Amino acid sequence: MKVAIMQPYFFPYIGYFQLINAVDYFVFYDDVNYIKQGWINRNRILVNNEAKYITIPLKKLSSFIPIKNIEINPELKEYKTMLKTIEMAYKKAPYFHAIFNLINEVLNKEYKTLAEITIKSVKSCCEYLDIKTQFYVASEDFATTKGLERAERLQTICKQLHANQYINALGGQELYSKEDFTKEKIQLQFIQSKAITYKQFGNHFVPWLSIMDVLMFNSKEEVRVILGKYELM
Repeated sequence: MKVAIMQPYFFPYIGYFQLINAVDYFVFYDDVNYIKQGWINRNRILVNNEAKYITIPLKKLSSFIPIKNIEINPELKEYKTMLKTIEMAYKKAPYFHAIFNLINEVLNKEYKTLAEITIKSVKSCCEYLDIKTQFYVASEDFATTKGLERAERLQTICKQLHANQYINALGGQELYSKEDFTKEKIQLQFIQSKAITYKQFGNHFVPWLSIMDVLMFNSKEEVRVILGKYELM
C-alpha cells in the first residue's frame, strides 16, 4: 500500500493531485505549523494571460501555529470578491460552468479554520475527478504520533496504515533518507511532474497555476491523462 502525507493547500497545483492519485492513502498534515509566504492559503490563477494571486485572508499570521488552528477571515473584501475575480478571469473558458459551480460550492460554505477550507477544496476536486484515494487527517487520525521526530512520525503513520511505500514531493529529497526508511521496511520515493502544457486563452502558456486553471481548460478525461504525467524517483 502507498501513502502520501502533505499539508493541505488551497486549490493546489496539478502536482499535488498527481501525488494524491499515485497513492492509496493520503494524510492531510494539518497539525504542523503554518508557513508564512507559502502556498497553504493562496494560489495563482490566470488573469489577462498573467499569473495573479488569490489569497484566503487570515485573522492571525504566525509560523508557530498549527494549520488546524489558523482562523480565516471571510469578512474581508479579499475573500468576498474572490469568486468574482475567478468568474471574470475564466468566464470564457471551455469548462467554466461546471468548475465555477465547484469553486462556488467550496467558497460559500462556512469555515472557521484554514485547514477546513483547504481540505474541502482538495476533496471537492478529487470527487470531480473520480480520484478514489482514501483520506485521513493527521490531527484526528494520528494524533498519538504528534511529537515524534519528523521522519519517525511519517514512518509510524505508514506502519499504522500497513503501508510499505511512502511517496513524497520532490523537495523531500533534502529532508529524508531512503536508507532510513528502508531500515523500517518502507520504500521511500519522490514524485516529479513531467512537463505539462494545455491550451489557455493566449499563445503564451503560463504553467503551474492552481488546479482551477487546469480544470477550466481541460475535460475530466484530459485531466485524468495529465494526472499520470509524472515519474517516481
